[in-house]
Amino acid sequence: MKILITGASRHGSTREIADAIAEELRTTGLAADVRDAASVTSLDGYDAVFIGSAIYMGGWMPEARHLIDRCETPLRERAVWLFSSGPLGNDDPQPAGEPAQIAEILQRTNARQHQVFAGKLDRDALGFGERMIARMVHAPDGDFRDWDAIRDWARQIAKALNAMSPTPAIDL
Repeated sequence: MKILITGASRHGSTREIADAIAEELRTTGLAADVRDAASVTSLDGYDAVFIGSAIYMGGWMPEARHLIDRCETPLRERAVWLFSSGPLGNDDPQPAGEPAQIAEILQRTNARQHQVFAGKLDRDALGFGERMIARMVHAPDGDFRDWDAIRDWARQIAKALNAMSPTPAIDL
């Protein structure tokens, strides 16, 4: 079984989550490729797909939404999981709740699940406009990603994927 993990990441934080998911899947014997959402033009050769996006201004990035536009039919023919990265903070990450349009994205992809992970904010990596917005909304600086939760989620899905995978025939 071959899996594609793809996402849209402005500063690399969501890409690092995709890399961690791929690493976890590989430890269970699954083949996993990680690619930026903007570079995906076909899902040929993939049995399952993870699509992730950083949350900006309350919703998914255009690169992830455009991937769904390009590949909607093939996505509906595969096992699909979605993840978002973006709420900030330790005790009560904000903004709370689901990103805008996620219900539509779930329906269009026939995804099995959507998971929200806390994100990372490094003000030094932000452009001027992004720093202004972060200041206006009082966004906390720091890395709030819960790597154990990310890996646990990936392991649960790997177990499901391995159960779906056909068992090779044994010649006697």
